[in-house]
Amino acid sequence: MRTLVIKKNDAEQRLDKFLQKRFKTLPKALMYKYIRKKCIKVNGKKCDMHTILCEGDTLTLYIKDEFFENSEQENYEFLKAPKKLDIVYEDDNIIIIDKKPGLIVHPDKSYHFDSLVARVLHYLYDKGEYDPKIEKAFAPALVNRIDRNTGGIVIAAKNAESLRIMNDKMKTRELEKHYLCLVYGKPKKNSDILCGHIIKNESKNKVTVLKSETENSKEIKTKYTVLDFNGKISLIDVELLTGRTHQIRAHMAYMGHPLVGDAKYGKNRKAPDNIKYQALYSYKLKFNFKTDAGILNYLNGKEFKVAKVWFAENEHISI
Repeated sequence: MRTLVIKKNDAEQRLDKFLQKRFKTLPKALMYKYIRKKCIKVNGKKCDMHTILCEGDTLTLYIKDEFFENSEQENYEFLKAPKKLDIVYEDDNIIIIDKKPGLIVHPDKSYHFDSLVARVLHYLYDKGEYDPKIEKAFAPALVNRIDRNTGGIVIAAKNAESLRIMNDKMKTRELEKHYLCLVYGKPKKNSDILCGHIIKNESKNKVTVLKSETENSKEIKTKYTVLDFNGKISLIDVELLTGRTHQIRAHMAYMGHPLVGDAKYGKNRKAPDNIKYQALYSYKLKFNFKTDAGILNYLNGKEFKVAKVWFAENEHISI
């Protein structure tokens, strides 16, 4: 028999979700059997998988020692990743990071050891703000994601409460996100809200923009403002009113103004030799809370920008 005390980052979640994270080698069917047979209790009382854990709750566990031993092995893959981060802002709850093009945010099929989330974990581990030995069921996580070849702002939450709040604010569109991009040509209107629908081909990881709604399509809204035009290329500020896969790239191409350097949606336009990535950057974030944000209320109304946007600093391609 062993006991565990629920810490703040593990609170406010279902018992079964906590157990799956804490005991990764414990088969799910066996876990549910342990709960039914009262081998797992909360504060000494019978519980079920839907029991919501609170900070300070004591779990009593009559389970095999092997599940504890396997869960306590130290094998931190994230320590292989560099800990270098370009930090725009940081406090006790969140980090706002300027991700450079070329870096993946989460591990994928081509992953070897480096990703933005791994760098965040390494950084916080070295600072003493994250210890997997203590945080058995929670790890700092990214709130949003951007493509490997797109640069810009990504938010990381340091604790479970901040992650829950930020995820909720993302869903309710209370975070105002702006991108800079370079497109071929100049839209007819200097400012407009583009509306349409988008459908994704999962096997090709490519989307198609449609004028009208079809089965499985999703609505998209893209607000843009032309900032400058040099006769060939426009510098544009884009605000995402919906957040879909490749939305900006596909929507601007659909309007006849593909992004410079975008091989996937650029219709075989040859980019300048010094363009390695699509000219797209998430450069500005504003917290625009309309409802209570709990411990993050202090962020409401604050705006953050990255220090540099690579294509805006390059004299050979800038406006």
